[in-house]
Amino acid sequence: MPKIAIVSDSVAALSREQIEQYDIQVVPVKILFEDRVYRNGVDLAASEAYQLLDKAPELFATSPSSPSDYADVFRKLATEKRDILCISVSSKLSTAFNAANLARKQIKEEFPEANTEVMDSYNAVAGQALIILAAAKAAAQGKGLAEVTKAAQLVKDRVHVVFLFDTIRYVYRTGRIPKIASQIGSMLSVKPMVTISDGLIKFIGVSRNKHRGIDRLIRFMRQEVGTRPVHVAVMHADTPREGQELKERISSQFDCRELFLGEFSPIVGYATGRGVLGLAFYSPPDEAK
Repeated sequence: MPKIAIVSDSVAALSREQIEQYDIQVVPVKILFEDRVYRNGVDLAASEAYQLLDKAPELFATSPSSPSDYADVFRKLATEKRDILCISVSSKLSTAFNAANLARKQIKEEFPEANTEVMDSYNAVAGQALIILAAAKAAAQGKGLAEVTKAAQLVKDRVHVVFLFDTIRYVYRTGRIPKIASQIGSMLSVKPMVTISDGLIKFIGVSRNKHRGIDRLIRFMRQEVGTRPVHVAVMHADTPREGQELKERISSQFDCRELFLGEFSPIVGYATGRGVLGLAFYSPPDEAK
C-alpha cells in the first residue's frame, strides 16, 4: 500500500482497473433521475447513465459530492496514517474543490498530524485522469507527498484536452448558449469541437460531419505535440467501437508511451449527450526531445 493516498472525484472516469491498480480513492458525484439518487460509477455505470439521459434528458441532473463525503474518505486514510493528495475536477466547473478543502480543514482538526493537500486540476474527464495517474504512479514508487504533488503538477501544466460532440442538442445546459440555439444547431447536425482551457470548457469550432471532426481532433493533437513522444487517453461517450477506432488511429500516427481508452464521464455527458469522442494528451519534458 503506497504511503501517499490519491483521492479524486468520479468526473475523471478512471477505469476500475486503474483504480484498483493504484489504490485510488474515488468520491462519487451523484446522478439524479426521477426520484432516485445514484452514485456515479458505484450504483450506475456510464453506459446506464447515458441510457437514462436518452430516455428523459429533462429529468437527468447531477449533484456534487459534499464536504462530508470527502471527510469520510479523508478520515479513513488519516486513520491508516497515510498522507493524502486529492485532485479535483476544475473549480470553474464544479464545487468539488471547495468541498474537498472544507473536508481537509475538518480532518486537520481531528488528525493534526495528517498531511492533506487538495489540488485543483483545472481540468476534467481524461485530462484530469492523466494528472491523477501521474500522481498515483509516483506514489506507487514510494515517493513522498511533495514529489507526488510535483508529478501531478507537471502533467497539469502540460496536458491538453479536446473533444468532439456528436450533437449540440444538450449544450444549452452549460449556460454558454441559449436552448433555442442548441435546438437549431441540432437540426443542422453540426458537430461542436471544444477544449478545456484555464479550467473552462471552450468552443473552438464545428464540423459538418463526424469524420471531418475526428480528423480535426487528430490535427489538433499533431499541432501540439508534433513528433514528440506522448501520453494519450482516448475518450468515448457510450460509443466504444468509435473510441477503439480512434485509439487505433492515434496508435498508428503517434509515438505513444501510454495509450488507453476510457469513458467520457456522464457527469459531463449530461451537457453533451452520447457519441462524444475526445483526446487528452501530454508530452513531459524528459520525453519532449
